[in-house]
Amino acid sequence: MKSFPKAFLWGGAIAANQVEGAYLKHGKGLSTSDMQPHGVFGEVVERVADDNILQDQALKDVAIDFYHRFPQDIALFAEMGFTCLRVSIAWTRIFPNGDETTPNEEGLAFYDRLFDELAAHNITPLVTLSHYEMPWGLVKQYGGWGNRQTIDFFERYARTVFTRYQAKVKLWLTFNEINMSLHAPLTGVGLPHDSSKAEVYQAIHHQLVASARVVKACHEIIPESKIGNMLLGGLMYPLSCKPADVFEALQENRSWQFFGDVQCRGAYPGYMLRYFRDNGIELEITDTDRDALKSTVDFISFSYYMSGCVTADKELNEQLRGNILSMVPNPHLVSSEWGWQIDPLGLRTLMNMLWDRWEKPLFIVENGLGAKDKVEEDGSINDDYRIDYLNDHLVQVREAIDDGVEVMGYTSWGPIDLVSASKAEISKRYGFIYVDRDDKGNGTLARSRKKSFFWYRETIANNGANLK
Repeated sequence: MKSFPKAFLWGGAIAANQVEGAYLKHGKGLSTSDMQPHGVFGEVVERVADDNILQDQALKDVAIDFYHRFPQDIALFAEMGFTCLRVSIAWTRIFPNGDETTPNEEGLAFYDRLFDELAAHNITPLVTLSHYEMPWGLVKQYGGWGNRQTIDFFERYARTVFTRYQAKVKLWLTFNEINMSLHAPLTGVGLPHDSSKAEVYQAIHHQLVASARVVKACHEIIPESKIGNMLLGGLMYPLSCKPADVFEALQENRSWQFFGDVQCRGAYPGYMLRYFRDNGIELEITDTDRDALKSTVDFISFSYYMSGCVTADKELNEQLRGNILSMVPNPHLVSSEWGWQIDPLGLRTLMNMLWDRWEKPLFIVENGLGAKDKVEEDGSINDDYRIDYLNDHLVQVREAIDDGVEVMGYTSWGPIDLVSASKAEISKRYGFIYVDRDDKGNGTLARSRKKSFFWYRETIANNGANLK
């Protein structure tokens, strides 16, 4: 019978800026996320680092108040049987402006409490160093990742948390969805949205060097640790079997796979060097950089929500493109309420593709369905659509494992309702746990279990044997 490995890690994934709230508490500085109160594609709002001044209040300022309620939430995760929780550390809780030499002790102490709570429930933490945020001070004073100095600031931050939590955290990730910088440069690399391709790729290069340097640091400080990268799994199909469409799909997939090529192989692939030449992009890459890049990750983690299509037909391309990654819709797939196409088999395809390409263990660290949930009069939430989505994707994960793909675990995105990254709304719910709050900030923040809560609990208890 096809099954999941005995050591398979089951759980969920959250991000500091989408759940914690307390956005200026206990010495925390302002981040790029705080400056985008309406989401990663929203306008930048200059805010003041004063918790007493009310100004353009954002849902993320309180989010779901995980900062104060994490023991209660972790108890609920434990009730589901989680063996892993993916979290991120808010860089600005540790170094509020990013360039300090001494870390903020109150910020460090918060994550000590969080990791201790996870340990008390035998839940393994998987920790992302930078999840869609960086100190606003580094953007304002240095130009974000466009400045080579940011590499040193990030390494100082990483070494600080590796040293502090070396006994508590053995699984780490560097940058969340590192390839997203091509679509949202402020969120990804701290650059304005109108930055040139050359500027964005130079900032990405600095980030790739920083990633490699902290991989090396992690291995030095925590020898028994494993540290991976994190990719947005943007699987693209050719819209037709025309050779031009097939080649266009190859190029589109390479545009994000190159991040993994550098992080897994330790050097820029030839196709990217050609891309830079063809587009007149000359990166400053030093011999020291090339040497640093040789420190490669231990495993590949990735998100997967949907697939898309591409076509070489420019007119058709202009007519059809839409949604967050500007994909051409697949006529053979249905879409969610938010226009994200549902493609469970695509996950198996992607897993095989990544395994064949890099032959490193995979970790699915984001996958889930955003939907509007209805609370019934008796308080129940019958989210069978979420159960169906997750069941169908997990079946394909099991199939990929049977194909020979090595998989470490699965953490569903948003095991508890949280504020979405794209538009900073909470009405787009992913959780097994409902949070009583709406897009206007109204609600008690009370938690309640959805139908999917009990389904996921059964799935974990049976190690996936109940999947249909």
